[in-house]
Amino acid sequence: MKSSIKSKGFSLIEILIALVILSISLLALAGLMVTTTKNNSFGAHMTEAATFAQDELENLRTSPWANVVTGNDTRLGFDNSTQYTRNWTVVPNAVAPNDTVKEIAITINWNDTTSHSVSFRSVIFRPF
Repeated sequence: MKSSIKSKGFSLIEILIALVILSISLLALAGLMVTTTKNNSFGAHMTEAATFAQDELENLRTSPWANVVTGNDTRLGFDNSTQYTRNWTVVPNAVAPNDTVKEIAITINWNDTTSHSVSFRSVIFRPF
């Protein structure tokens, strides 16, 4: 009688090798998830900073012309843990006649794990 049995299934070594390959790929994906989470967090902070700058620019545009002056303040983010410092500088345009144009530079600073800063520049015209 022949004792040649065809093997069906996987050996223990093959299963261990497959598990090692799977573990390495899952570890790489875990590192990718950390990077993705950090980038999403930074994007949220950047969007919030841009919104705070836009809010102040709209506030300056609707203020009486004499009240459009340099200033600063602080704002709390959506999670109440990130504090944004907002500085704006208003400079009359020397080229424009009769103080009809003001240049505005708004800078937003915040600190999550590192310090970040974003700046915006705009021009507003005196209403007639």
